[in-house]
Amino acid sequence: MYVIGERINGMFEDVKKAIIEKDPEVIKDLATRQMAAGATALDVNVGPAAGDAKGAMLWLVEAIREVSDAPVVIDTAKWDVMSEVIPQVPGKKILNSSKADFEIASQYVGLAAENGAGLIGLTIDADGVPGNVEKRVELGAQLITIAMEGGIEMDDLFIDPIILPVNVAPKNPGHCMEAIAQLKGFANPAPHLVLGLSNVSQRCSNRNLINRTYLAMCISAGLDSAIMDPLDTELMDTAITAELLQEQMIYCDSYLQAARH
Repeated sequence: MYVIGERINGMFEDVKKAIIEKDPEVIKDLATRQMAAGATALDVNVGPAAGDAKGAMLWLVEAIREVSDAPVVIDTAKWDVMSEVIPQVPGKKILNSSKADFEIASQYVGLAAENGAGLIGLTIDADGVPGNVEKRVELGAQLITIAMEGGIEMDDLFIDPIILPVNVAPKNPGHCMEAIAQLKGFANPAPHLVLGLSNVSQRCSNRNLINRTYLAMCISAGLDSAIMDPLDTELMDTAITAELLQEQMIYCDSYLQAARH
């Protein structure tokens, strides 16, 4: 499972305070603990914490790079921030994220290719989040085609079918699972399929239970990546166990410990 740790985000009060006070120790601690818990990469999102989004993003990356050379996922919806920050990020990086409209996706693919970066592509276009499986698959296939033509390897491409909160869009979790299953067959090798997992339970009761259950269901459909909280041990155990039951590892009594080493 390609786990993208979600905790270095200015939406969280501890990160917001660290950005404002320029306290790198909080960021370094979060990076270290997420990687130790099993994260593969680290999402980096300034959130509402800074007026200078570019400067704050580079400051966060600098703090992370003091303790980890893991891929950093530059998470911003602003093209001017993305285009200026990405060339200055040392090491492996991933752009999060591009919409599927041809011009927008081509622009993001070009930036990723020029900088040896990966890309998360969203199955969203000018009409917004699709209300059915077919449109999600169509947009995902479009992203795959643009990425391939632009020189992005499939191992560096992540397709996000966009999960919405189950309390406002009850059909959406099923649509995402079906889109994941279908998109897995559009290229060989296939791109990664990723979700911002915690969105499924936003403003719901039993958030942790919903997240864990849905993660296991999506892994059975072909999900192999998620932006999630690796510090939630039970969530990580769920991911490992779901992969075990999908024959992605061989059982032993200590499979949870083995998967973490």
